[in-house]
Amino acid sequence: MAAGGDHGSPDSYRSPLASRYASPEMCFVFSDRYKFRTWRQLWLWLAEAEQTLGLPITDEQIQEMKSNLENIDFKMAAEEEKRLRHDVMAHVHTFGHCCPKAAGIIHLGATSCYVGDNTDLIILRNALDLLLPKLARVISRLADFAKERASLPTLGFTHFQAFIITGQTYTRKVDIEVLSVLASLGASVHKICTDIRLLANLKEMEEPFEKQQIGSSAMPYKRNPMRSERCCSLARHLMTLVMDPLQTASVQWFERTLDDSANRRICLAEAFLTADTILNTLQNISEGLVVYPKVIERRIRQELPFMATENIIMAMVKAGGSRQDCHEKIRVLSQQAASVVKQEGGDNDLIERIQVDAYFSPIHSQLDHLLDPSSFTGRASQQVQRFLEEEVYPLLKPYESVMKVKAELCL
Repeated sequence: MAAGGDHGSPDSYRSPLASRYASPEMCFVFSDRYKFRTWRQLWLWLAEAEQTLGLPITDEQIQEMKSNLENIDFKMAAEEEKRLRHDVMAHVHTFGHCCPKAAGIIHLGATSCYVGDNTDLIILRNALDLLLPKLARVISRLADFAKERASLPTLGFTHFQAFIITGQTYTRKVDIEVLSVLASLGASVHKICTDIRLLANLKEMEEPFEKQQIGSSAMPYKRNPMRSERCCSLARHLMTLVMDPLQTASVQWFERTLDDSANRRICLAEAFLTADTILNTLQNISEGLVVYPKVIERRIRQELPFMATENIIMAMVKAGGSRQDCHEKIRVLSQQAASVVKQEGGDNDLIERIQVDAYFSPIHSQLDHLLDPSSFTGRASQQVQRFLEEEVYPLLKPYESVMKVKAELCL
């Protein structure tokens, strides 16, 4: 049997899209080489930015990383991932192997998503850049064809009109565009309300709950987030409705087939009625959200030692340590602390373990500062304010006259 992931083997499945049909350029954008080369580029940019901010990163380390962006040992990376069960750390170690001077600062202060998500965005952007010229060429060829044969008499189709002013039917692509937006709204609302439900389970936040409201017929103490649950339920229905206009538009033949009529009567109306219900309910939720700071504070205290590990790593590197060595030290101590919490039901004693470990003596005096919860919020408050002022409030300005209207719910 071929080993798992041995995509070059004749015994392993290969996508015909990649092996036969798609362009080499598009295949390369989604290749491992492009992906992991981009990871290395992101690590280089990170190190350059950190050097600019004053971290002890040398020009020699930067140059070493630059010189090895393309020098990827895929076999070593595969072996490291098998050993570590972590793809990003596997490539951190592989990159560090060919950059021994920079090994201690690669991935410094970063999470896996720094390279993973940013690379995905770069890939999506570059993939779209490959598609757009091809789409433009197709449009151009069709435009040339239409121009060349514009005067050729053919049988007419009364429903096949110019779209700006419709004498008969408008293109059903409009239904797709509208319901796609509503489906996207449904996905966003589902995400918001799912998060509220999760936070309610943790008792950090709740949606409005009336004095006489009953959460459960069997369990009097329950405060079910029924509004958020309703939003999620309806949002799933809203998201599915976009499939109707997609299929309708695809089978309209030259002009229009009357099999769109009954379908559109249902899906268009239901999409807007569902969206209307969801937004009314979500407005009601947002007008009465309750936050419990004491519960949040207690949970922060329980998790803060683990959350602080990256700050501790950063402080150790500033004190002359290696990022990877420190990561391994904290990994071991964290597993020991986690065992106390999970198997013994005890408190998180990670900080106590760090305080008695001589390896961390250079930063023992900094631990109180490193464990200050406010030091973890970064520029969050400024970012929220800027986002509101630059993105949200300008969009709301045309609706100022209706902003104070309360949501009316049919519960």
